[in-house]
Amino acid sequence: MSKIYVMHEHNEWTDHLIKRLEELNLPYEDWLLDSGTIDLTSPPPEGIFYSRMSASAHTRGNRYAPELANGVLAWLEHHGRTVINGTRALQLEVSKVLQDLELEKHGIKTPKTIAAVGKDNILTAAKKFAGRKFITKHNRAGKGLGVQLFSSEDALRDYVEGDDFEEPIDGVTLLQDYIEAPEPYITRCEFVGGKFMYAVRVDTSDGFELCPADACSIEDQFCAVGEESSTPGKFQIQEGFNDPIIEKYERVLAANEIKVAGIEFIQDKDGTLYTYDINTNTNYNSDAESASGTYGMLEVAKYLGKELEKVSPLVHV
Repeated sequence: MSKIYVMHEHNEWTDHLIKRLEELNLPYEDWLLDSGTIDLTSPPPEGIFYSRMSASAHTRGNRYAPELANGVLAWLEHHGRTVINGTRALQLEVSKVLQDLELEKHGIKTPKTIAAVGKDNILTAAKKFAGRKFITKHNRAGKGLGVQLFSSEDALRDYVEGDDFEEPIDGVTLLQDYIEAPEPYITRCEFVGGKFMYAVRVDTSDGFELCPADACSIEDQFCAVGEESSTPGKFQIQEGFNDPIIEKYERVLAANEIKVAGIEFIQDKDGTLYTYDINTNTNYNSDAESASGTYGMLEVAKYLGKELEKVSPLVHV
């Protein structure tokens, strides 16, 4: 029997989605890809396949999960299976360089960004930000990995040459203009089925780790989905949000065959909007959703059910 296969590297990423699939009485299989094998001589099972592979898998001990997932996704696509967030989505998930280039290609403004490998090159790149604040971040990131704010090259040198320097898992450090907003918040736009669902305002006054999942906090060793909110009020869904940027975001997602994603932007004091992140392993905050009556994982589950119906009618159990 065809079913929905949910692929991921950490069980707590999928708990809420699994509950929604069960609530809707949809057949599914939980497919953990923290390790495993791919028999390239055999065809995949029938069904649809939804990838929730995370760029921050290495922070949970699953260093090669994205590489395994990439092979599995390629195998599925080779056999013509319906894949939600396939190989192209994963390419963007694990590379902020690719995200930046893709956004710019579609006319979406991003902060000035330089990618550097090696400490000497990081310090050299900082010279291009002379006289203004800048941040560093990891190319393969998630959870705000490697995000640090600097006001000078000297401050960066102290960090890079000190004991607290975080080496990116792929070796690529990004230096990026710091966009100073008049109020401490960013906006995250959520999409399901490639279409806009809602925008959530995220309070950034406590720092840069902005995962909306309920169990995320700046002290966490991993970013997981839980039942209790760690930062009440940090996430607030913006009712009636409407901005021309949404149409551009939908075009980016369509061009890259991404069906489920969150895209983040910030506005400076002049109202200029800068987009800086595409997250294809998006999560949702339960307090914010309860207040608005909109539930992201429920919408994802409904979407997956509709996609399964296309390949295997009358699938309800």
